[in-house]
Amino acid sequence: MIDLSKTIDLSTTYLGLKLKNPLVASASPMCADVANVRRLEDSGAAAIVLHSLFEEQIEQESDELDRFITEGSELSAESVTHFPEMLHRVMGPDAYLAHIVKCKQAVKIPVIASLNGTTRGGWLGYARQMEQAGADALELNIYYVPVDPDMSGDQVEQRYIDLVKAVKAEVKIPVAVKLGPYFSSLSNMSKKLDAAGADALVLFNRFYQPDYDLEALEVVPNLILSNSHELLLRLHWIAVIYGQVRADLALTGGVHSATDVVKAMMAGARVAMMTSALLKRGISYLDTISTELLIWMGEHEYDSIRQMQGSMSRNAVPQPSAFERANYMKVLSSYAMR
Repeated sequence: MIDLSKTIDLSTTYLGLKLKNPLVASASPMCADVANVRRLEDSGAAAIVLHSLFEEQIEQESDELDRFITEGSELSAESVTHFPEMLHRVMGPDAYLAHIVKCKQAVKIPVIASLNGTTRGGWLGYARQMEQAGADALELNIYYVPVDPDMSGDQVEQRYIDLVKAVKAEVKIPVAVKLGPYFSSLSNMSKKLDAAGADALVLFNRFYQPDYDLEALEVVPNLILSNSHELLLRLHWIAVIYGQVRADLALTGGVHSATDVVKAMMAGARVAMMTSALLKRGISYLDTISTELLIWMGEHEYDSIRQMQGSMSRNAVPQPSAFERANYMKVLSSYAMR
């Protein structure tokens, strides 16, 4: 029996990093445990994105620290002994930096830190500290919902661009930008982020929408794991943007099978990121996807991942109009009533 792993090359590159395959564990609480990070590597993950450190966490704990120091300045000299304990208690972000160090010591695959914020401020200095802790790259996870009716689309876009420029000014490691699909012109926004220095674009952040509790009359969080149907929106835009920007493209959201990975590569992604599939089926499912990916490629006579990347992008298919309005009428007329 032929060992497909020796005849088929699954390797890819992302953020200038050489990866053994395109399977990346995306940011989630699952990566907050070093033991899970080891299991992800053992099961075949080529890289991991750590859970996000939030702007709000940093600013809140910085405010608490200021309060402790201010209160302490009014105490006697003996009270100085209280500071080490207080500092340890409030410096939560330090635990994140320590986690980066532990993960780098535990695994050989690239470790990508994640920073979640929406405004420019002192918290951006943590990007540099993440780099110093050993992170191989940084994913800027911008989750921003503009609700101010006086804020224009241009202002929203500029906010993203300013953030990317600010982060790039802090670090030398590659920076990926994770964003949502709700821009009036995603292709144009992608080019702006590319020009701002983004080394990769991660499509897409999931928009978690709250639900109503009708008995308690409260707005409550609502988290539903993804499914393969969500892949279609990502495939569409990666296929459209591919070739228009210098930045690498990563697909996240809806990757649940080896064929989902193949589709992501053909659209033009460098990597396929996943979390929901691993939460549903366990971390070891990565090994199953890797094996099924090899089998599919062998059956369809693909020698490498690079051979298929971008092969079904907008500029590579005979009918690029399928990605545009011409396909709209075709889809609507294709369904027949039963």
